[in-house]
Amino acid sequence: MGPQLLTTIEQIAKEKGIEKDIIIDALEQALISAYRRNVANPNEHVKVEFDQVTGDIRVFALLEVVERLTQPEQQLSLEEAHEIDPNYELGDFHKEEVTPSDFGRVAAMTAKQVVTQKMREAERERIYNHFADKEDEIMTGIVERFDPRNLYIGLENNIEAVLTPNEQMPNESYQIHDRIKVYVTKVDSTTKGSGAAIQVSRTHPGLLRRLFELEVPEIANGTVDVMSVSREAGDRSKIAVHSDIVDPVGACVGPKGQRVQTIVDELNGEKIDIVRWSEDPKEFVKNALSPAQVVAVYVNEPAKSTTVVVPDYQLSLAIGKRGQNARLAAKLTGWKIDIKSETDAEALDLFDTYAEKVESEPEIVHNEMEQADETVLESTTVKEEE
Repeated sequence: MGPQLLTTIEQIAKEKGIEKDIIIDALEQALISAYRRNVANPNEHVKVEFDQVTGDIRVFALLEVVERLTQPEQQLSLEEAHEIDPNYELGDFHKEEVTPSDFGRVAAMTAKQVVTQKMREAERERIYNHFADKEDEIMTGIVERFDPRNLYIGLENNIEAVLTPNEQMPNESYQIHDRIKVYVTKVDSTTKGSGAAIQVSRTHPGLLRRLFELEVPEIANGTVDVMSVSREAGDRSKIAVHSDIVDPVGACVGPKGQRVQTIVDELNGEKIDIVRWSEDPKEFVKNALSPAQVVAVYVNEPAKSTTVVVPDYQLSLAIGKRGQNARLAAKLTGWKIDIKSETDAEALDLFDTYAEKVESEPEIVHNEMEQADETVLESTTVKEEE
């Protein structure tokens, strides 16, 4: 086994970039544990030596030199020690070979385990070092295989990433060899197994942001800023953009809509609303509810909430199917959004009261608004379903 093991260690050290001494040290420590497991009443002080020339493995018990023996298995009297070497002193250790006759078999099994472990550790480190700065970035990969739950995406350098069910778009089906763009959400070097766990996503809002950076030069060079993104993957998304130099919405749409259409195609038909950002919450909320028209927006700063009035015929559009448009707008702006039709707003006489109290009693106004919301909630739901 000696020469063969030595050749294996040298080959792995070269291929995986692991120091040979690191493998040998780990092997010696593992063999000490193996010796203690397989030998009855083993010596407490054991040393394993691996000959880097021949590949031979030998086990030594370290016997402490003492004046009087109290533990014969662990000690050597000074008189006996001097018979071996006159230079021995009290407290020194004498090496005595105790290599079991069948230790070659144990050593071979242990060596295989150690080498395999070091290969895995080296692979994890290699992957982590290569991808540590790729988190929150977009990459192109190829669908290599799948199991009942996960997809495995081949990235650069023959490294595989995991696309879990929660990160797969519900409107997509994947086939082996499909090329897809993915967003790297996490690179974890502590994961057990053959390599670092690279987790990727097709549903993360960051994917939409990075796709716009790829397709819109004005975003890539900083002329247009992406201020926020809200997304319900596979169905609809909203992205808020801002620029003091160019028309940010026009830049994102591109000539004849080519830029945004490229992104829509990449996301398998996901609808994308490009919204002009504003530091004025009234304007921002109004824009965020696009494509619905907005009559008025009332803001309650302390409660971080808004009440939006839309034409009666626009109520269902503003709320969206199953409340999606309003929900995405709220995520995009960071404001609570309560949507009312003009008829409901007038019937409740809400806004005259709101205008009188908003500066002096904002908390009371907020409570009244919430009570009014409950009054119209049932009718709003009915209209939405219609």
